[in-house]
Amino acid sequence: MLNQFRLAVVQLQVSSVKADNLSRARRLVREAAGQGSKVVLLPECFNSPYGTSFFSRYAENIPGESTQVLSEAAKENEVYLVGGSIPEEDGGKLYNTCTVFGPDGEMILKHRKIHLFDIDVPGKIRFQESETLSPGSSLSLFDTPFCKVGVGICYDMRFAELAQLYSRKGCQLLVYPGAFNMTTGPAHWELLQRGRALDNQVYVATASPARDEAASYVAWGHSTVVNPWGEVISKAGPEEAVIYADIDLQYLADIRQQIPITSQRRDDLYAVTSVQEGSS
Repeated sequence: MLNQFRLAVVQLQVSSVKADNLSRARRLVREAAGQGSKVVLLPECFNSPYGTSFFSRYAENIPGESTQVLSEAAKENEVYLVGGSIPEEDGGKLYNTCTVFGPDGEMILKHRKIHLFDIDVPGKIRFQESETLSPGSSLSLFDTPFCKVGVGICYDMRFAELAQLYSRKGCQLLVYPGAFNMTTGPAHWELLQRGRALDNQVYVATASPARDEAASYVAWGHSTVVNPWGEVISKAGPEEAVIYADIDLQYLADIRQQIPITSQRRDDLYAVTSVQEGSS
């Protein structure tokens, strides 16, 4: 395993024109690779506006138009590309789906969002993904020459058990494409990432779409990378940007040695277990 690698997070400005979103994403992946990035992360719903009224209109099969672009971008830049998420149509159902491509352009993972975003904060925001989407049913992790990586989408990040299971399965980096909003963003976005990173002594990276005040759903932005000490080491503003972080696995190992919670867990008293094995 190589001890260090550069991670890039692309905070894409998403429009209602799919072809534009795909070409912008491709250009920014190339820019990220040019800066030495080996793993590149795109935002949730990077190919289309986010909203229950848009999912069916923009949905695709996988493989399809958007995943073809991701495959080519991964291959031509020789990176591991975590393709944010897209609305996926399969067998009459819609999913919020993240695909991951290796440097050879092959798809190595497909994660369907497990926890659907159904919330109601009176006077602030109501959103019900389950009105149009179906949930996925597997954990998703993949190998790189650097470390194992666990994948969740947005609302998945609120569930500490998922991050714990990924950590137990050897993941040292957790990636969450996500679009928090102007209510939950300022309140919880950074806090959740720091919590997941600190609890599990892992790196956590999130990719949000850039903020568009004119959109029906206004994303918070502020894509972030957090280290295993719980520190924010890279963070975007609200506008389109590519942010970078050098992931240092020796630093992670040092943290785990200094505060050895992994070996101090009372497995005789409690356990977090996965009921079914996911794709890996």
